[in-house]
Amino acid sequence: QLQLVESGGGLVQPGGSLRLSCVASGRTLDNYNVAWFRQAPGREREAVSCISRSGTSIYYSDSVKGRFTISRDNAKNRVDLQMNSLKPEDTAVYYCAARFLNACSDLNDRYTKWGQGTQVTVSS
Repeated sequence: QLQLVESGGGLVQPGGSLRLSCVASGRTLDNYNVAWFRQAPGREREAVSCISRSGTSIYYSDSVKGRFTISRDNAKNRVDLQMNSLKPEDTAVYYCAARFLNACSDLNDRYTKWGQGTQVTVSS
């Protein structure tokens, strides 16, 4: 069974940076597309970014494009999300999710494996 664990969240001032990590165990990530989602209080969970199995196809939501960078290291069974120029509206619980084979998707129900989430708070 694939298990995902996120880390790297915290409190940061506007304009600051954080790097989130999603580490997998139980199975290798090679056959999984991995996405980051976020959910703010009172809002629906939304896709932030996704990286394909090989890393050659990457998706970003318009709200984070140019500020966030997703990367993966299959040898380390890990996917990172570098978040720069953070804004208060980036405040949310961030989740990583894995989808076996197929392709990246921005739909929650396409992903069968989820981490527990990590809180990101952007505030002065």
